[in-house]
Amino acid sequence: MSGPLVRPGELPISVIICTRNRAALLKRAIKSVADQDVARDAFELIVVDNASSDATPDVASSFQERLTLRYVREERIGLCVARNTGWREARGRYVVFFDDDAIAKPGWLRSIKLTFESAGPSVGVIGGRVDPIWEASRPSWLADDIAGSLTIVHWGDDEKIIRDIRREWLVGANMALPRQLLSDIGGFHPWLDRVGNNLLSSGDVFLQKEVMRRGYDCLYVPGIAIDHLVPASRLTQKWFLRRFFWQGVSDAVMQLIERVPSRRQRLSLAFKRMRRVLRSPAQLASLPFRTDSPEAFKRKCFALIDIGYVLGLLGAAKH
Repeated sequence: MSGPLVRPGELPISVIICTRNRAALLKRAIKSVADQDVARDAFELIVVDNASSDATPDVASSFQERLTLRYVREERIGLCVARNTGWREARGRYVVFFDDDAIAKPGWLRSIKLTFESAGPSVGVIGGRVDPIWEASRPSWLADDIAGSLTIVHWGDDEKIIRDIRREWLVGANMALPRQLLSDIGGFHPWLDRVGNNLLSSGDVFLQKEVMRRGYDCLYVPGIAIDHLVPASRLTQKWFLRRFFWQGVSDAVMQLIERVPSRRQRLSLAFKRMRRVLRSPAQLASLPFRTDSPEAFKRKCFALIDIGYVLGLLGAAKH
């Protein structure tokens, strides 16, 4: 990866927002980008409309006098598909991914710009803190270890290189990397992340794995900070159980992408993981029942990762 100089005619930064039928939230998200203390000619905003049927085009057009904004329609439904459409349309040297249900904190874009200007050639992707906007009260049974699945990120108050992506990671709601590196990797893998109403995930994590495989660092910068909506609809045990089941499916899909195992190897991997699940029959028996204990509920969620992983290997995600 070359240094931070921008070629003539090239914008420094492209911010990508992918959206589908969330016009009201999108308006807040775009406004928070438009309000950043960065010169208008320093960045562009690309809104990728993933086959919306609401007022999304009108919301996007309402900001075109305030900032350099381009509206792109993508009919193929899927978050990774939409993100790939966004960065391929980008004119910036650096591509920033931002969510339609997020609000950028003051100084967010400036922190991204300054980080790229000062980062050494070993830095491949940067991202930062994501603070929750609770639409309803946080449940008493929600342990910190599983709250991260709500796109909450806080790895401390100091800048740090992420060493173990199983323990700490950046998220696609608040993540940036050079467009050339995205192109070299091929972007987000289309087998991962949301398509319609499923809860497949980890497109952003897999991208970070690809960055690290190429010898680059993932850099956490707390000053690159946003707020992110936590809808009340996600603050139920049913949602978390679905979310962690699909995390297991996502983990299996990542393994299928990385290793391309044969059918026999898939069955062997699934059998080994299922043996671990069956070591705790009482845990399996408790899955359908509600608990108010944070520790007990966390164990249920982690058990569902294993179950989802097994079913993912056996074809739950159709790959």
